[in-house]
Amino acid sequence: MRYQSTRDSGISVTAAEAITQGLSPDGGLFLPESLPVLTPDMLHEMIPMQYSERAAHTLGMFLDGFSGEELAAFTAEAYGQPGFSHTSAAPLHKLDSGTFFLELWHGPTCAFKDMALQILPHLLSASLKKTSESREVCILVATSGDTGKAALEGFSGVEGTRIMVFYPKDGVSEVQKLQMITQGGGNVNVVAVDGNFDDTQTGVKAIFSDGRLRAQLGERGFFLSSANSINWGRLVPQIVYYISAYCDLIAAREIKYGEKINFCVPTGNFGNILAAWYAEKMGLPVGKLICASNRNDVLTQFINTGSYDRNRPFYTTISPSMDILVSSNLERLLFEMSGKDSGAVSKYMSALSKTGQYTVPGKVKDEIGRIFAGACCSEEDTKLTIAEVFGKHKYLIDTHTAVGYKVLSEYRSAAHDDTPAVVVSTASPFKFCENVLEALGIESNASGAALLSVLANATGCPIPEPLAALSGKEPRFTHSVAAGEMQNAVRDFLI
Repeated sequence: MRYQSTRDSGISVTAAEAITQGLSPDGGLFLPESLPVLTPDMLHEMIPMQYSERAAHTLGMFLDGFSGEELAAFTAEAYGQPGFSHTSAAPLHKLDSGTFFLELWHGPTCAFKDMALQILPHLLSASLKKTSESREVCILVATSGDTGKAALEGFSGVEGTRIMVFYPKDGVSEVQKLQMITQGGGNVNVVAVDGNFDDTQTGVKAIFSDGRLRAQLGERGFFLSSANSINWGRLVPQIVYYISAYCDLIAAREIKYGEKINFCVPTGNFGNILAAWYAEKMGLPVGKLICASNRNDVLTQFINTGSYDRNRPFYTTISPSMDILVSSNLERLLFEMSGKDSGAVSKYMSALSKTGQYTVPGKVKDEIGRIFAGACCSEEDTKLTIAEVFGKHKYLIDTHTAVGYKVLSEYRSAAHDDTPAVVVSTASPFKFCENVLEALGIESNASGAALLSVLANATGCPIPEPLAALSGKEPRFTHSVAAGEMQNAVRDFLI
């Protein structure tokens, strides 16, 4: 299987080349030229497997040039203990007879990004060898909260790599910030950006497209790659947990084989829900993919109208990982829905860059609407949902998962759709202590890591060990830059 660019379908690279480069030289995103088929026999075979085995099986369908033995070793190490506190890595929590939470926060940073970023270093290191790359790679990351820490944790100490994370200075939670700025490792760097996530993401993309900077780094023996979901090596492991969730529902006799299920996904950069779409296109029985947005509802508007418009206020919310107005991975879906027309995608992306908006043809909008539904959730409803779920079920959810559950509830009521549904739970509630406590009506003067104990004492829920370990840690990284100075920060780190 080879990979092409969303902006030039004539570009064709191997899986190892796509993972190594991260972003296509033309600014497009790599995606497979064709999708593998998930047959009924394959799905049946995966039902009794452990998560790591399902991951190796699924990745093997996409990553030609990687042996089965390689992938089995990578997934066993990535998803085993002590890195993941739960033996299932991505367990399901049953809320009621038709509603389940897919808990993706049992990894070392307590967020769903661990599901991809614990294995990406293995895939990248192997890809560097397969492509005979002798230079040292510098991983650049723009984060809206969780990707940064997960990438730092995954790449810290990995030979032949350096990693630099940029995050919006006032756009992440206190716990997310503490996780990043206290990160250990000699090959890591963390810098705050005076701006929002879109400013940060745009700055990183500008660095990738800066030919002069790339040449300077090349002379020094470095090249750039990405750990954001623009890298196919980041996205493909996310397909695994949708397939795994379906297998677990069958194994638990919650559904019968072939019965469709819906997934509701809290969405910002569109990578997480796009992975679910790939699983559906491969053959996973999926009814509807429900895209849940917070107050930054650009995706809701797009799915419902076919018009994407980032010319709107940017809101800093209590679900910061979704505070995004430019959803990069939507480009991959547009390429697929436009009949793999790279020219059309290039026009959309050019219009987005120049005017901040574009509109897709009616047939593209209708095809997107066939599988996707979109809705948004207010700040107040997010808090009320946290309190409602805890009060009724004694189950504690974070501010992103609450958006998903609220949107699912509204979708079911409006569409009269009682299909069994899985809400993708993207982070531990302890990563957003202050907002979860407020939602529960609990006041506290504590701050930072001390809030962890307040939430644990108030709810009886245990603090995840990786977060408990933050107590007493001293910050290592306190530097901040303007968005326009991010290139210089990279030069300072590498040159």
